[in-house]
Amino acid sequence: MTTRLETGDKAPDFTLPTADGATVSLADLAKSTDKGVIVYFYPAAATPGCTKEACDFRDSEASLLGAGYAVVGISPDKVAKLAKFADAEALTFPLASDEDHATLEAYGAWGEKQNYGKTYVGVIRSTFVVNPDLTVAESFYNVKATGHVARIRKVLGLDD
Repeated sequence: MTTRLETGDKAPDFTLPTADGATVSLADLAKSTDKGVIVYFYPAAATPGCTKEACDFRDSEASLLGAGYAVVGISPDKVAKLAKFADAEALTFPLASDEDHATLEAYGAWGEKQNYGKTYVGVIRSTFVVNPDLTVAESFYNVKATGHVARIRKVLGLDD
């Protein structure tokens, strides 16, 4: 059974390579925000659900930044695939590569799941709101790609 993070838990820090050839760390992102970081884990770049979710974050990014939140997306994809995805969808927030699944596992976003009646191990679509002090403010597991960003915005009080 995968360990899941809950409100108040210390969020595991990470430093991962990004689509733009740089690296991103949770600690650095958290320092650059007033309210925190939205860290979302997705299975695979350029697939229909992951594209929908990424584009929803892209379309909400300006208001999220304005409200004091940074966004980072993490998948097990190689950096080159993330770069192609970011370019194709005009994504402006960091997309990070976690090829060895260490960060995914630390967040409980890698584990056994079912799809079309088959059980396998992979990314559990999950999102975390991490406070500037690197504690978990909100955790969402097994989320749906469509409508998820709207749900986060509502939980954060950004849409009344």
